[in-house]
Amino acid sequence: MLVVARRRLAVIAALLVGVALLVMIGPGLGSVRARLGHASGGWIAAAVALETLSALCYVVIFRAVFGGRLSRQTSYRIAMAEQAANSVLSVSGAGGLAFGAWALRRVGMSGERIARRTVAFFLLTSLANVGAVIVFAALYALGVLSGDPNPALTYGFGAAAVAAILVVLALARLLARDEDPSPAPGPGRLRAAARFVRCSLGQGAGDGLRLLRRRPIGVLTGSLGTMACDLAVLGVAFRAFGHSPALGVLVLGYLVGQLGGNLPLPGGIGGVDSGLIGTFALYHEPLAITTAAVLVYHAVSLWVPAALGSVAFARLRDTLARPRELAREPYVPAGEPHATAGEPHVTGSCWASGVAPAMSAA
Repeated sequence: MLVVARRRLAVIAALLVGVALLVMIGPGLGSVRARLGHASGGWIAAAVALETLSALCYVVIFRAVFGGRLSRQTSYRIAMAEQAANSVLSVSGAGGLAFGAWALRRVGMSGERIARRTVAFFLLTSLANVGAVIVFAALYALGVLSGDPNPALTYGFGAAAVAAILVVLALARLLARDEDPSPAPGPGRLRAAARFVRCSLGQGAGDGLRLLRRRPIGVLTGSLGTMACDLAVLGVAFRAFGHSPALGVLVLGYLVGQLGGNLPLPGGIGGVDSGLIGTFALYHEPLAITTAAVLVYHAVSLWVPAALGSVAFARLRDTLARPRELAREPYVPAGEPHATAGEPHVTGSCWASGVAPAMSAA
């Protein structure tokens, strides 16, 4: 895994060099080059500090969702290493979630708990982004914020965010009804896989709602802090070039533009940049300043988590290589997805049907 990560980082470095050369010598980019040459070093230093805070907030929500009996040190290392994986492959955090599942399995967490808590973690980390879109679209609609440069874009994504929340809530309720532990007829492995996914989605969504009620400080601090600090990095990047978009435009431009990170590109290079620049262009922000600010923002948001996460991953490898260290941190055994204190144990659910053990064996 370390070799793969190094290769990915080498690819990202090569792409960044290519982007830098394009900006330096590309035709029609003179105004961008001029802006980059006059960037404020103090604001860029502030951007690095804010991105570090964003990474630490990610650790907070990771521990709120997965922590259990893991030590704070191990939780920190896994969460930071996840962010390095996200920097390498920016596809809605899929790279980090996959790495986190691997690491948590190595420290002894049961497969079913990893699956359902990963679903919960994805929903909770997405909560701040989706909620902020709805809030700021509503603020424009109510007239609290004025001068929306692109109402169609604002209200279109605001409606989509509301629909997404309703779909998640309906899906959680629908899938939670499937509590029949008897195995379904048909090909065993395929049926087991389908049931495992269905249980993970339904019960994982339920876990997310329960965690939001029982651990609101850790969940909300982590989710909101991760998003807000990263958003502040973009705002500070604009300030480095002497420009500040209106608050509503900055927030919605950031949230909508981040959808470009869903493209399976190394480091999100090209996807995140084009998404952010295109969205701010639709909000009528100056193109040269926006391009320069987005390039600075992406460089900071890419390399700060990658650097911190790489160090954490190196230390995590040492921990995983020492059985005695893992023995001090026994995790929830298979078949007890709710063994954490204060959480109900699920009985009669699909986890009792032998689906999870079958999937683990696979």
